[in-house]
Amino acid sequence: MAQSIPEMYGSLVFNDKVMRSKLPKDMYKALKKTIENGTHLELDVANSVAVAMKEWATENGATHYTHWFQPMTNVTAEKHDSFISPTGDGQVIMDFSGKELVKGEPDASSFPSGGLRATFEARGYTAWDPTSPAFIKDKTLYIPTAFCSYSGEALDKKTPLLRSMDVLNKEAVRILHILGNKEVRHIDTTVGPEQEYFLVDKDLYKKRKDLIFCGRTLLGASAPKGQEMEDHYFGALKPRVAAYMHDLDEELWKLGIPAKTKHNEVAPAQHELAPVFDTTNVAVDHNQLTMEIMKKVADKHNMVCLLHEKPFEGINGSGKHNNWSMSTDTGVNLLDPGKTPAENTQFLVFLVAVIKAVDDYADLLRVSVASAGNDHRLGANEAPPAIVSIFLGDELTDVLKSIENDTFFSNKHAVQMDIGAKVLPHFIKDTTDRNRTSPFAFTGNKFEFRMLGSAASVANPNIVLNTAVAEVLAEFSASLKDVPEEEMESAVHALLKKTIEEHKRIIFNGNGYTDEWVEEAEKRGLYNLKTTPDALPHFIAEKNIELFTKHGIFTREELFSRYDIWLENYYKTINIESNTLAEMIQKQVIPSVYTYVEKLADTAAAKKSVVADISVASEAALISKLSALADTMAKDLETLKADTAKALASSDDVLACSKAYQGTVLEDMEVLRKSADEAEALIPDELLPYPTYDELLFSI
Repeated sequence: MAQSIPEMYGSLVFNDKVMRSKLPKDMYKALKKTIENGTHLELDVANSVAVAMKEWATENGATHYTHWFQPMTNVTAEKHDSFISPTGDGQVIMDFSGKELVKGEPDASSFPSGGLRATFEARGYTAWDPTSPAFIKDKTLYIPTAFCSYSGEALDKKTPLLRSMDVLNKEAVRILHILGNKEVRHIDTTVGPEQEYFLVDKDLYKKRKDLIFCGRTLLGASAPKGQEMEDHYFGALKPRVAAYMHDLDEELWKLGIPAKTKHNEVAPAQHELAPVFDTTNVAVDHNQLTMEIMKKVADKHNMVCLLHEKPFEGINGSGKHNNWSMSTDTGVNLLDPGKTPAENTQFLVFLVAVIKAVDDYADLLRVSVASAGNDHRLGANEAPPAIVSIFLGDELTDVLKSIENDTFFSNKHAVQMDIGAKVLPHFIKDTTDRNRTSPFAFTGNKFEFRMLGSAASVANPNIVLNTAVAEVLAEFSASLKDVPEEEMESAVHALLKKTIEEHKRIIFNGNGYTDEWVEEAEKRGLYNLKTTPDALPHFIAEKNIELFTKHGIFTREELFSRYDIWLENYYKTINIESNTLAEMIQKQVIPSVYTYVEKLADTAAAKKSVVADISVASEAALISKLSALADTMAKDLETLKADTAKALASSDDVLACSKAYQGTVLEDMEVLRKSADEAEALIPDELLPYPTYDELLFSI
């Protein structure tokens, strides 16, 4: 008999229910205290947890355990150790200690460190994150951990994320107590990352070197049909896709990942999955797992899941929406305006704090989503522009205007929706529309940061958000901490008014795709960091170094190491793409042109041998066209190779090298692609060396 969904959900997770049943009461309480209050975990508790974990894992078929961590490689890492321990008589027992649970020692020398570690300095440590539950996958117990060097520097994404969550918790609780809400003892940031992706047939994928090495197509003439009919978005699921989504849901549910929504996205072969909100570090872990499971399940269905931000030219790429909010341990969402937002002081303080944080650190938010892949999306008519702005909607904008101008707010926004047909129900429509062009939009009780690329870890943007908002809340607390209770209301009003006046430039409710907005944003003094090399130097701007070091999120050395790692990742990505394109042009495209030219010449000669004066004008014209394209490709190919070699030679200066790849190599690739795509459109499919866009996008 098949498991019901409630029985299946979390069945492979060492969750609270399992801990309560497996641990002695005192040990369970001690572990819960660590999880809820962030207190130190004693070794006797760790030993007890380790025994229970091993017992549960082996009961569920696990033979190994691994410390699962997130180094600076954009993927996760794991080293597997078996539970076996020799007894000395030729036998083994299954053993797992508290020491093995809380600490691991992976080799740190081969992970990106940005100069923090020399190659010969191999030791690194993984440390158990008890706030993110362990789980079983592929007969291995996975233990979520942080990763640091021998000298204590963070070499991963989880460590600074946990630091940022601690800082925001501290500052949010402090301001709430100043405002009179003394019941709150803890706040968590919560995240629900929506995930877009493409599915392509695996057999076709294997014939495309660009997809294999780069995750995106570097060549390809447009298919006769793209997304212009708008018929794929929310359309009926094709049987093969529906079967994939069903299996994906089940695999995610077993791992306690609350997959909720699934649908077709705008582009052909594009889809989306969205989970229910979770605590930020758990949501980050879950999203990393989701991307991995998406690929594994696709493989079982003879498909490949593409997570690149722009796999295909001419149609939408894929993003990831980071739905972010703050919740108290008393069950209150601090970004929920309630029915009367104008009278909800607590909400207004946190709303205005977020507005100031986004304005002050808009450059960091742009940095947090910077990558070679995402540069293809940002600013196109499918994703927010590279200019960071906030969409609030009419009601909240009017609330802030009334505070700024000391006028009475009259709520005219609650309207009953009447669709016209009597049989349809009436309902109260939302007080604000959705703005898909906004990078940072308020969507009812949360902010949706929409600039993330589909392949990105959601850790980086949440580190920035948490830290920036914590900084502003700390400033608010400093200005209000000595205010007498009877004067608090007017002091808060004055603080809100001043903050709105100084930071309203970041609020924009219009169309972010227009040239007019680009001009307007420049007048307002907003950043327009179009590319990764434009954005990344801001990460080490003095104001941003001060922000992160002040709150203990990064040391100065950790900041500069990440700056180097990200720039190196950028230019290496484009270098791989350049080399792949050069190989495809040289070994596949140009030879296919020659093959077709030869066939055309043979056809023309055969015709002439039968009828001497017959016209071969069409063959001659096509031969001339293809020959000219082949000559152009050959010339442009040599230019690409030379510029790539020149760019790579400057790699001692990572910023200069990245700018060379961005400003020259990418442009060379576009020029070369133009001739190749033009030639592809002229060559019969059976003579092409790789599957076309027609096949890739419409074969499933």
